[in-house]
Amino acid sequence: MTTSDTASAAASLTGSASGERADILETLRTHRYFLRHTVEGLTDEQARLSPTASELTLGGLIKHVASTESSWVDFIERGTEAMAMPEGEFDPNSELAQEWANEFRMLPDETLAGILARYERVAARTDALVESLPDLDLSHPLPPAPWFAPGATRSARRVFLHIVAETAQHAGHADIIRESLDGAKSMG
Repeated sequence: MTTSDTASAAASLTGSASGERADILETLRTHRYFLRHTVEGLTDEQARLSPTASELTLGGLIKHVASTESSWVDFIERGTEAMAMPEGEFDPNSELAQEWANEFRMLPDETLAGILARYERVAARTDALVESLPDLDLSHPLPPAPWFAPGATRSARRVFLHIVAETAQHAGHADIIRESLDGAKSMG
């Protein structure tokens, strides 16, 4: 099976969804496939390497995408409080800052298999929500943060589209890292 055949097969698994929901799922599943495909055949050590000028690693990217997707699904389900930001100025030496930085790294005690398994669980949760959420227009206010406009809201639809964009963007990053690592071109 070729890469395009595999991506098509992954994208066609839309379950009971139809219309807009099926489109969201197909697009998201396609980009998830490309992201996961970049680590096929790699060892944990290779997934920890950062062979480009960036500090990004393949394992760290998948870990980050899973965490981001999970956080946004929490937002859809629980609203603003799911994304509550700590009060006060951001301290780059804080435990929270270290946790955020570690989200982009594959730590020594983590395995690629474990990271991929978590990503699969996150993806299943998101897919189930896309199919079952009564109203894609369900909206919540965004928490105060420098990267959100004051008073902005996000609908579930817009959050799902953001998850698609985040996944696609990082699948492209992963493709560059994989090519730099061993010459493999996972998306081309």
